[in-house]
Amino acid sequence: MSERHYWLVKSEPGSFSFDDLVGCPAKTTSWDGVRNYQARNLMRDGMKHGDLVLFYHSNAEPTAVVGVARVVREAYPDSTAFDPRDPHHDPKSKREAPTWMMVDLQAVERFTRPVTLAELRDVRGLHAMALLQKGSRLSVQSVTPRQFEIVRKLGAPTAV
Repeated sequence: MSERHYWLVKSEPGSFSFDDLVGCPAKTTSWDGVRNYQARNLMRDGMKHGDLVLFYHSNAEPTAVVGVARVVREAYPDSTAFDPRDPHHDPKSKREAPTWMMVDLQAVERFTRPVTLAELRDVRGLHAMALLQKGSRLSVQSVTPRQFEIVRKLGAPTAV
């Protein structure tokens, strides 16, 4: 069995929130619509079944990590790229050679309190976290096991 990896995904809660994930059947959804090559590569090449994911609400007040999810299905073609009615449609992506990928995520723990971006900036041991780097905009980011545990402890999680 391969070593577990840790991630952070960003979502605008007005589009899809952690509560939305918890409300999905089996608390699971496809993580679709990623249209950045670097983020796609991280999902396609890095995210493996059983990896844990910090769920971050971006473009929110406040921006914060609000829960933990688990990768329950590894990368497969993002069907939204093929649907002309979908806002994530990409006419250049072909079923026989898909450009975009998605993974399935399942809600695991809800934080009893959001861990805000401002708070994360002041926590010892997180200074190198990709989320905290100037210009960091990726919707999928790798985090170290230590960073994951620090943030998780701050959030005081409960099972969903």
